[in-house]
Amino acid sequence: MKFLALIFILLSSTARADDCHPLPTPGLTQYLVGYGSLMQEESRLRTAPSAKEAWPVRVAGFRRAWIAQGGPVGFSTTFLGVAVNPRAATNAVIFPLASDTELANMDARESGYCRVAIDEKQIAMLDGTPPPAGETWIYVNPPQRIAAPSPRHPIVQSYVDIFVNGCLQVERQHRLAGFAEECIDSTQGWSRHWVNDRIYPRRPFIHQPNAGAIDALLLRKLPEQFKAIRIE
Repeated sequence: MKFLALIFILLSSTARADDCHPLPTPGLTQYLVGYGSLMQEESRLRTAPSAKEAWPVRVAGFRRAWIAQGGPVGFSTTFLGVAVNPRAATNAVIFPLASDTELANMDARESGYCRVAIDEKQIAMLDGTPPPAGETWIYVNPPQRIAAPSPRHPIVQSYVDIFVNGCLQVERQHRLAGFAEECIDSTQGWSRHWVNDRIYPRRPFIHQPNAGAIDALLLRKLPEQFKAIRIE
């Protein structure tokens, strides 16, 4: 009995120690909303192999922006994140996870974010169906970890490629004209602190076959910032 009590105390302490990653409700299907790199199928499947099927959504109450600084100490990168904003909405994808292990793997991948539950009323499925039954989460930036792009923490093209390519994938797969443009329009914090770190950036199609479509969209929507990108 003492051994079982000790195990219970340890498990309880672990759960309380990580307030950013609540325990899922047993018996409910777990869903994630992906608004950045998780929108791209290839990127998503690296962490959750079961999450091939994803549906386009618009989530009320969150603003996507370039606010998540990450990487090693020193020169690093600013990634996409979301902050709570009652007047904002973000287009994204929603997808189920096959197990608690996949959820834990996602938590490890998004370790700089807090996983926050989303109310069903905040989710608008863009195919007109009702939101899926279960428990839905989104990764949110804690206030103390929000910062704008800077010379030491710029936006990097390799990450932009993953994000915009994911938006274009969703647009084509679900025949949602304008979805990729909405990805850009609903994202704040686009900055002149932006570097092109593609492999062979002057011939990007070698490693990013969709580079032409990505660059054309960025140039049309963000002409000043796009023209200011420097090659790294």
